[in-house]
Amino acid sequence: MPRRFNVAGPCKPELHYMLPAAARVLRARRLVADFNYFVIHAPRQTGKTTSMIALAQELTASGDYVAALVSVEVGAAFNSDPGAAELAILDDWRLALAAQLPPDLRPPVWPEAEAGARVRTALSAWTQAAPRPLVIFLDEIDALQNETLISVLRQLRAGYNWRPTGFPASLALIGMRDVRDYKVASGGSARLNTASPFNVKTRSLTLGSFTRDDVALLYRQHTDDTGQVFASAVIDHAFALTQGQPWLVNDLAKTVVEDILNDEPRPITVAHLEAAKELMIQRQDTHLDSLAERLREPRVRRVIEPLLAGGSLSDVPQDDIRFVVDLGLCRFDGPGGLVIANPIYKEVLPRVLAFTATASLPHISPAWLKPDGSLNPDKLLDAFLAFWRQHGQPLLGSVHYHEIAPHLVLMAFLHRVVNGNGALDREYAIGTRRMDLCLRYGGPHPVTMGMELKVWRDGESDPRDEGLAQLDLYLAGLGLETGWLVIFDRRSGQPPIAQRTTVEAATSPQGRTITVVRA
Repeated sequence: MPRRFNVAGPCKPELHYMLPAAARVLRARRLVADFNYFVIHAPRQTGKTTSMIALAQELTASGDYVAALVSVEVGAAFNSDPGAAELAILDDWRLALAAQLPPDLRPPVWPEAEAGARVRTALSAWTQAAPRPLVIFLDEIDALQNETLISVLRQLRAGYNWRPTGFPASLALIGMRDVRDYKVASGGSARLNTASPFNVKTRSLTLGSFTRDDVALLYRQHTDDTGQVFASAVIDHAFALTQGQPWLVNDLAKTVVEDILNDEPRPITVAHLEAAKELMIQRQDTHLDSLAERLREPRVRRVIEPLLAGGSLSDVPQDDIRFVVDLGLCRFDGPGGLVIANPIYKEVLPRVLAFTATASLPHISPAWLKPDGSLNPDKLLDAFLAFWRQHGQPLLGSVHYHEIAPHLVLMAFLHRVVNGNGALDREYAIGTRRMDLCLRYGGPHPVTMGMELKVWRDGESDPRDEGLAQLDLYLAGLGLETGWLVIFDRRSGQPPIAQRTTVEAATSPQGRTITVVRA
C-alpha cells in the first residue's frame, strides 16, 4: 500500500509519511530514566500521541521498561461521576494495552476497588506484576473536567510516593494545556478545588512546530516514493503558510497531491499550494472546524477580538493569552508580540466569524465588473456604498464579535466580490487600532486594492489623520498610489447608517490619492 500524508489520528510508518517521532521528545526519555512525572502539552494535531506511542515502543523494546500510552478520553462522558468514568477508562485501557504489549507485559485483571480509587489501585497492581519498571503516558488528560479530573489527578498524586515498586516509575500527562491551567470546566474561570492537584511534576514539555527543514524532509519522502517534486520555493511557501503546524503541513500537501493534482505525478508549484489553501479553508476540514468551535468561547474571544481589530491586550488576563497559545490559535512572534499562529489561520478566523453575515448577504449583481470581466474600482465603491446603506445596519447584528462587526461585514461583501477570482489578504497589528485589507482581483487586467479599516468610538478623536498616515505605510508596501480609508463610526447617538455613510477624496501625507469612506 502506498504511503500518504496523514491528517487523522496517530501516524503509522508503514502507512504515512512521518518524521522520526520519538526524536521530537528526547527530553522525555531523560525524564523517564530519572523516574520523573511530567507534562507534555501542545496544540491539537501537533503529533503528541504519535511521538509518545513511538517513545513507548522504543522504551519497551529496549528491555529496560514496560511502557505504554493509554487515554482517559472516554471518561469525559462522566465528568460528574468519577466512579463511572474510572470503569470506562479502565475498560478502554484493556483494549489499548492488548494492541501495544505482548501478553507477558500486559496488566493483570484489574482488582476490585471503591469508586475514586480504581485508577490508583489498577496502576499499583500492574506495577507490582510488571517484570520491569512501568512507564505510563496518559493521553487526553484535559478531556476530563469537574470531579472526574480532580479525582484522577489526586489518585496519581497519591501513588507517586510509592514509585517505582508500588506505582509507575514514570508517568506523563499529555494534553493541550499545562496542568496549571486545567479548570473545573474547560473554558471556566475557577481553578481546581485544590492548590496542587499534580504538584509532583518535574517538568512541563511542549512539542514545537516543524522547522522548514522538517517540512522539506517530510515532503522528500513523498518525492522518494513517487518521484513527484516539491521544489525549494514550494517548500518555502508551504512553511510560510503553515509556520510548521504539523497538521497543516500534512493537509496542505495531501490536498495538493490528491485533490488539486488528482495523484498525477506533475511537479508541484506555488500556485498549486495557493489553490490547496483555498480549498482547505472553504471545506473547513476537521481541524479547522474545531478551531472555529473554540472562537465561541468567551476567553478565546477576549484575545482574538482585539487582536483582529488592532486593539490593545492590556486588559486581557494572562491565563486567557496562555490559553489561546496552548490551543495553537496564536503564537509569540519575538519583538512582534502576540500574533495569529499562521497565515492559514489568519484566513480561517475572520471567515468563520463572518460566516453568518456572508450567509445573510442578499443577491448582489456584480456591477463592479467591466465588460471584459476585469474589476472597476470606482464601480466597486458605488456598489459597496449602496450595499452598506441598505443592509449594513441589520447585518451588524448578525455578527458574534460585536467590536469588529463592521470589519466582518465588509469582508463578507468583499469575499462575494472576489468569488474565486482573486484573494483577500488581511493584516492585523496590536495597538494600532486598525485592520489592513488587500484585495487582489484577476481577469484580463488584474487589480490590486489596499484598504485600511478604522473604528471611531466614544471618547476618541476623529481617526482620519492617523488612518491616512498608517495607510501610507501599507500602500507603500504594496507599491500602490491609491487606496481606501474606511472609518466605521460606532459612537453613540449617531444617525442611521443610511444617513451617515459618505465618501470624500483626500491626500495622504506622502501625496497618495485616498478615498475616505465614513460608514
